[in-house]
Amino acid sequence: MTQCRNIPADPMKNTGNIYCFTVMRIIFEKDNRMKFRYVRIQGRELARNTKYAKGIFSMCWQLIQNDVMEEEDADLFREIDSWFAEELPFPPQCKRQENVVCFFKTENTDAMMKMIKPAMWLLDKYHHPFYVVYTNYPGEIVYEDEYQVAVKAGEDLIFEDVQQSWSPDDKGIDPDESENSV
Repeated sequence: MTQCRNIPADPMKNTGNIYCFTVMRIIFEKDNRMKFRYVRIQGRELARNTKYAKGIFSMCWQLIQNDVMEEEDADLFREIDSWFAEELPFPPQCKRQENVVCFFKTENTDAMMKMIKPAMWLLDKYHHPFYVVYTNYPGEIVYEDEYQVAVKAGEDLIFEDVQQSWSPDDKGIDPDESENSV
């Protein structure tokens, strides 16, 4: 199994978070059996309206609105946001603020990922955690164009109990009776 390590951040190269996912993407792309069709950059925090992890644009705008981002960096993000607004169609569901989230299509993502990497660098610079999620199953697609899909969000959250350990060292231990239980 490949282990990802944080690599010192450099705005012109991959940051620690990006490096890890770039390595994993290269591994998966070389394996012809595993081709992901969609990618989304998202944070840990959930959006109240979608009950889904906030996307990269929402996270960057929040850093600007909360006066966390320096003006020069805010200007950089505004340029990135303008490029996407000019180059990508704006899904009507997003215009109407429906309960949807968007994923980029990996087959047409080269230019978009090149433009989004500086925004990822900004998140990294301001220590805002994010994940690059690759999937073939983003959810129920309600909009699709050449570059992206919009999927219904927050409708199928499933909360399950903690399952019994599958570790041979913990065989037979009930999670409710362990030392770490509250």
